[in-house]
Amino acid sequence: MPSLLQFVTLLAGASSAAGLAVPQQRDAGTCRKTKVAVLGAGVAGVTATQALSNASVTDFLLVERNGYLGGRVAHTTFGKKADNTSYTVELGANWVQGLGSPGGPENPIWTLAKRYGLNNTYSNYSSMLTYDHTGYVDYTDIMDEYDDAYDIAAADAGFLLSNNRQDPSARTGFSLAGWKPKKDMHAQAVEFWNWDWETAYAPEDCSFVFGISGDNLTFNQFSDENNYVWDQRGLNAFIYGEASTFLVENDPRLLLSTTVTNISYSDSGVTVTLEDGECIEAEHAICTFSLGVLQNDVVDFEPPLPRWKVDAIESFEMGTYTKIFMQFNETFWDEDVQYFLYADPQVRGYYPVWQSLDAPGFLEGSHILFVTVVGSESYRVEQQSDEVTLAESMAVLRLMFPNITVPEPTAFLYPRWSLEDWAFGSYSNWPVGMTLEKHQNLRANVERLWFAGEANSAEYFGFMHGAWFEGQEVGERVAAALGANSTAYTKSGRGHHNTSSAMAHYDVLHGTTWLKEYNAENGWPVSSFVDYDTSSD
Repeated sequence: MPSLLQFVTLLAGASSAAGLAVPQQRDAGTCRKTKVAVLGAGVAGVTATQALSNASVTDFLLVERNGYLGGRVAHTTFGKKADNTSYTVELGANWVQGLGSPGGPENPIWTLAKRYGLNNTYSNYSSMLTYDHTGYVDYTDIMDEYDDAYDIAAADAGFLLSNNRQDPSARTGFSLAGWKPKKDMHAQAVEFWNWDWETAYAPEDCSFVFGISGDNLTFNQFSDENNYVWDQRGLNAFIYGEASTFLVENDPRLLLSTTVTNISYSDSGVTVTLEDGECIEAEHAICTFSLGVLQNDVVDFEPPLPRWKVDAIESFEMGTYTKIFMQFNETFWDEDVQYFLYADPQVRGYYPVWQSLDAPGFLEGSHILFVTVVGSESYRVEQQSDEVTLAESMAVLRLMFPNITVPEPTAFLYPRWSLEDWAFGSYSNWPVGMTLEKHQNLRANVERLWFAGEANSAEYFGFMHGAWFEGQEVGERVAAALGANSTAYTKSGRGHHNTSSAMAHYDVLHGTTWLKEYNAENGWPVSSFVDYDTSSD
């Protein structure tokens, strides 16, 4: 199976256009010293470094495993245009989600998209046709049923949050609101469209309170608009644009194609060991690795991270969201429609959401269609061959359009995010049982080792703007710890914090049942404790 790196365009041309370039190789065995080592050059890493630079901290190193900036904001070339050049499609992040309301706050990613002129189009979720294994079937009325139940569920989730009640699964919350799709596969497809397609997990696996509040915090605060970015420079053009504000051409502080293998930290500094044997000695380090990397022990930490930190890392969820692209020699679907929803008769989430890039305002005339799978279906298709996935997806298309001779695609491609050892997934999700205190342990620094990324955002986990806010805050905190003048975060409109202090963490997390309550009254008449005689014979 091909690596994602074989798909991703290594952005030498884009780097030069942004005023950046890959620095020269360094001699093996050297050890560089710096004030701050920023590990990972995705949205959080670049934003954290920018915050340092804005606070006049210029002694930093930005270290990135890949040969480009952006991390999971990654694109590649695909298919052919009439002039025999290729299109650019996004393998990872693709939407600006929640733009901004007149007189209200604006999503910082939307601000940057406008600043760098990213070509994008409003995703009209009403522009949709519904299908099952018999072809076109209109079951959009079920959308209204889901929306009605969601309104009830959202109010209930707000009550639970504000009154400190136990947080059930989203499945439980929806069931109590009257939404029970059960074996109705049309209803299951509608639920997938509204929930799984966003979270990359089924409601059974998601926190009810934080799943609802996370959605509200983005779409109620900014706006309910989602804009799909189809810019042929790639979505990460805005990341290059921001990086060019603090990096120059051939900047020796940018280390691309550089892999971290070990991080040794203490209350006096951090030493980062690289794959080639080199090392970096820093007063502070900011780790922006994906949650999937932290969960899979890709990098060794010395000493091992404390239990409270590891517990938080292992408790959060890393989801996978797989877009499967196809180009045809014709557009056999309705070219005015953006989305096509398929309900499989047996398997929930089996090639369910199809999107046309031939629709007005997108890549018109491209004949490109892509289908998205998530969760267990992502893991399944990412472990099988292109040929098997192509056969399965084409079989679904032919069920959806039984009266049309659906041709074989002229181009076919999809990434395998769950198998990439620098990502191990697409973005995070808040699971059942994760409290705000435990999530704070995910965010918190360990001595002079700091953490940032989309998973660290309590309000915007899973979103690019979550990575942006977290990178900014941590960069500001580290700048303050170095004694720099750090004000950018307090100007961001997200409130104030004491940037001179370490992040809060919780050594002890309590449950919801006291030991004395394990009694017959609560169905626990027999003690589960064993009193062993430890005296010697």
